[in-house]
Amino acid sequence: MTDTTLDLGPQALAVARLALAVRDDQLAAPTPCPDLAVRHLLGHLLGLSVAFRDAGRKDFGATTDTAPDSAVPDIGPGWREELPKVLDELADVWRAPAPWTGTTRAGGIEMPGAVAGAVAADELVIHGWDLARATGQPYDPDPAALRASYAFLWAAADETGPGDDGVFGPVVPVPDDAPLLDRAVGLSGRNPGWRPGR
Repeated sequence: MTDTTLDLGPQALAVARLALAVRDDQLAAPTPCPDLAVRHLLGHLLGLSVAFRDAGRKDFGATTDTAPDSAVPDIGPGWREELPKVLDELADVWRAPAPWTGTTRAGGIEMPGAVAGAVAADELVIHGWDLARATGQPYDPDPAALRASYAFLWAAADETGPGDDGVFGPVVPVPDDAPLLDRAVGLSGRNPGWRPGR
């Protein structure tokens, strides 16, 4: 887990670029997230970006207090303009030291600021992978955000007992010498070999 600040900007930009390359005919395509099509994954990215932006500002309310699984997320007609804007705002807020200190709240869960920053990095890294796989795009996450994501997922998996599903579902075993991204994806409960239709 990170206890220092991390620039979320490069990873937020990577996700924005992936999102803007999504074609309209791909919005109904399946993703590695069960029961979520690409349009729902984009809606989730939009919602979590707003939530963690506001968590960084410590501006609590509906955006920080609503559980992410309270409704199936979706996108509106202006999502291509809105998502990059909110991702940029998220990154900008977390460049200051204040969000990383004290406590904050996201998804209705109170947590230390440093943990919230690591969760935000993890969400961007793993859902970036989801989006890239679902839409057939190459994916090169920001190395610092990937390391933070892996550390968060490793710590979360280490806290669960035998038979527990972990934070995001059962861990998928991945060889120790696999690329770091594959190991992070496995810890998130996803199969690194996932492809549409497989």
